[in-house]
Amino acid sequence: MVTYAGSLLRVNLTKKSIDRENVNEDVRRAFIGGRGLGVKYLFDELRPGIDPLGPDNKLLLLTGPLAGTHALSFSRWIAMTKSPLTGGIMRAVGGGDFGAWMKFAGFDFIILEGSSETPVYLNIDAEEARLLPAEDLWGLDTEQTQKRLKEIHGTSTRVACIGPAGENLVPYACIITDWSAAARGGVGTVMGSKGLKAVAISNVTRRESFSAVRELSKKEAAALKDMSTPLALKKYGTPAMFLRFYDMGILPLYNFQGGSLKGIENLGAEAYLALKKGDEGCYACSVHCSQIREVQYGAFAGYKNSGPEYETIWAFGPNIGSINAGAVIAADRMCDLLGLDTITTGSTIGFAYELFQRGILTKKDTDGRELVWGQYKPALELIESIVKREGLGKILAEGTRQAAKVIGQGADAYAMHVKGLEFPAYEPRSAKGQALDFAVSNIGASHMYGRVHQELAGDTLPRPVDRLADEGKGDIVLYNQKLNAIRETGVMCSMIRTLPSSLTQEFLAISSGVDELRDEKQYELVGERIVCLDRAFNVREGFSRKDDTLPSRMFNEPLKSASAANGQVVRKFDTLLDEYYGAAGYSHDGVPLPETLSKLGLGWVQEELSKITH
Repeated sequence: MVTYAGSLLRVNLTKKSIDRENVNEDVRRAFIGGRGLGVKYLFDELRPGIDPLGPDNKLLLLTGPLAGTHALSFSRWIAMTKSPLTGGIMRAVGGGDFGAWMKFAGFDFIILEGSSETPVYLNIDAEEARLLPAEDLWGLDTEQTQKRLKEIHGTSTRVACIGPAGENLVPYACIITDWSAAARGGVGTVMGSKGLKAVAISNVTRRESFSAVRELSKKEAAALKDMSTPLALKKYGTPAMFLRFYDMGILPLYNFQGGSLKGIENLGAEAYLALKKGDEGCYACSVHCSQIREVQYGAFAGYKNSGPEYETIWAFGPNIGSINAGAVIAADRMCDLLGLDTITTGSTIGFAYELFQRGILTKKDTDGRELVWGQYKPALELIESIVKREGLGKILAEGTRQAAKVIGQGADAYAMHVKGLEFPAYEPRSAKGQALDFAVSNIGASHMYGRVHQELAGDTLPRPVDRLADEGKGDIVLYNQKLNAIRETGVMCSMIRTLPSSLTQEFLAISSGVDELRDEKQYELVGERIVCLDRAFNVREGFSRKDDTLPSRMFNEPLKSASAANGQVVRKFDTLLDEYYGAAGYSHDGVPLPETLSKLGLGWVQEELSKITH
């Protein structure tokens, strides 16, 4: 028994051709679904060195085998491409109902290739898939786009679309569906480069889950019912962790300079709970962690949005020294409508604030704005300037790495990124394993590539760790990365990660037909295979040990006013790298060794890597 749709949809926007294809059975068994199939197809079909915004790049929208079933929180979807922000592999996870609707339409994933000379959108219904003109949609925000397509194709239509940021090729544009974003690394930018405004799925019929999945979902519901993490998320959403991380010294302030922030409680979970008007969840979700909040006072009264999430509160709160909850909701709303990744947008703006603090940028450079810590109005104005590529926004629109090159004057010292992807809301000096994960993550500084729960949440598997220890983290980081990778074949929501692994393994085994997934070692092996192929993709693009690093601030500037982490820097970084490479079976330069590739069933990759490394 398998729950796959059994087909993929290949859409060539240059030729205006649409073809249904079957997925190779051996490939499906080796990579399961979602992120696994995504990296396999991208590795096979992309030549190294292509322009991420050229027609040769491809954007994949993928589900997992459990999408659209009774399995709780397994219907998310994932966008994968070569990133215009990093030049390497990229994955961004989205929510809502879109993944389930893709499955109901009869597809496990969609491959978007080529580029259209005029704006189009893809409509998929029960009868056919077709490319339709989108000139009248071009320029609309994401809410307007979804509303218009539902007027055309019916209210049950589910839409994944870009906003003006994707149209204007801002390299950190996201894809929006319902109230959820597949945000990081410019997946929406690639969509815009192809002249594709949206994918609209309409008039599809929901499928019945197999009885085995329905019965297992009952066990899952019982297990989730009493778990503290899902319960806290259901009440508060992700702001539940905000003040705890501040007290631990994990919440960054002032573009990762450290310090304290008076009034920080104004951004805490209780403050946002007071603004809560309801909650929303993805298809077949029991947590409903996305909170609907509305500002009821001050300059932003009436602003309403789904969110903000923990990372967004940081990005437009303590990252710029602000404690105004309403301004954060307004910024979140603007980014969602315009189609921007809130993490990179806020981080890039925080970078500009520090440059202003240090005199590298002046009012002459900022279009007359005073980028003073605590002042949120300039940040809101810069969001629009970035999308329109006007004034300073034209420079910031390229992200911190490229903006630092343009600005010069030592600005690169204050650009907080790895491989071009900006840091999220986690202070690396306060959690050394998380620092290592940021550095070696194949997509750049993502908090979800291999989030080190042992440091951030006190997890004890595979063993407890001291978050301030300067070594002994390599195997822990690999453990988290491979578990996240196998879960993202599901595509399983990270909010239910505390679900017993045996249940997750059983779900994937019965839905994929790969019985070996019931064995923990084989289950983890699939995750490790995906992480290794991510690495091989990047190696083929020229990445090596030199790219697995952190901003100099993390090594040289002791953290200030950070509780137990006060005075910390990242020490013994080469030791940490060597630990990780050793655990993963990579060379000193971070290249997968032939014996590692063979063990993981990736022997065919060696020929590709030999062209680069020898």
